[in-house]
Amino acid sequence: MSTIRPFRTINRRKSKQIHVGDVLVGGDAPISVQSMTNTLTTDIPSTVKQINDLEEAGADIVRVSCPDEDSTKALSQIVKQTNIPIVADIHFHYKRAIEAAKSGASCLRINPGNIGSKDRVADIVKAAKDFNCSIRIGVNGGSLDSTLLEKYKEPCPEALVESAMLNIKILEDLDFFNFKISVKASDIFLATSSYRLLASKCNYPLHLGITEAGSYFVGTVKSSIGMGMLLMDGIGDTIRVSLSSDPVDEVKAGLEILKSLNLKHRGVKIISCPSCARQAFEVIKTVEILEKKLSHIKESLTLSIIGCVVNGPGEASQTDIGLTGGGKGSNMIYLHGLADHKVASEEIIDHVVSLVENKAAEIRAES
Repeated sequence: MSTIRPFRTINRRKSKQIHVGDVLVGGDAPISVQSMTNTLTTDIPSTVKQINDLEEAGADIVRVSCPDEDSTKALSQIVKQTNIPIVADIHFHYKRAIEAAKSGASCLRINPGNIGSKDRVADIVKAAKDFNCSIRIGVNGGSLDSTLLEKYKEPCPEALVESAMLNIKILEDLDFFNFKISVKASDIFLATSSYRLLASKCNYPLHLGITEAGSYFVGTVKSSIGMGMLLMDGIGDTIRVSLSSDPVDEVKAGLEILKSLNLKHRGVKIISCPSCARQAFEVIKTVEILEKKLSHIKESLTLSIIGCVVNGPGEASQTDIGLTGGGKGSNMIYLHGLADHKVASEEIIDHVVSLVENKAAEIRAES
């Protein structure tokens, strides 16, 4: 566990706990990180590889689109070749949800704005019960039911939450409670206001996301702001960062959001300075290389990389391993917050990697 002590502990909203396969969502379960494949589901080898890559990156749950019958057939083979729970993403045709449940999906994501009548939802619920699937009610600001748009004239928090509550009632009336809810929007203000309103009206677990957030950089910023505000208020049980990028980037961004809030402990948390004329080594390049070389570490530990002695010793005192730039290429290594030994600038990368890997091995041995 990290040497850093959090300034504030987040008190999470009390929510009902459900199962998504063998992953618990809600209650006192850790906040899970999700992503979604962008391969053709019918391309089974490519989809399996991407799911396995996402699991290796730290994803807890992966969603797969099932737009047609060929995709739901492929899903049965995909589930057999992967380890983590698969959510079948269903739009427009309720039969795809039934087929996905039979094919081994752990969860069915349905959008009430486009799934159809209550009878069709009832058929989906029966399949979920028969095959032990959970459901996500996925309300989206871009695809609200036409009656709600008529009533409210535009997407607004009240419209998104009314859609969610109507569908909660349908599932409850069908004696089904193994579900979570999302009220996503691409606008941060609409999304956060909708989630806050929904959180005040029910205790079901919430799937957080700023939908269609954009490119890797822009989308990560938007998602961090929106989801960060909600998570700091204790709202959210599972998250997905939606990026126009490699899905692995979504997982990395999601993990960093949770790690920054001390809601997830996985991998190396690097604290580094922006660098300036005082730096005794190339901070930016060093951090860039270290991030890549340490990406395989799953154990939770902290590493500070600071270019000079202004803030270096202070940051190092709060991390498991620290590096502070020193004069004439003689930089100080800190272990457990205390100055321990010096390292030459040209040896920094290999030396720090070795220290981190040894520390990770210690943590593994103790656990």
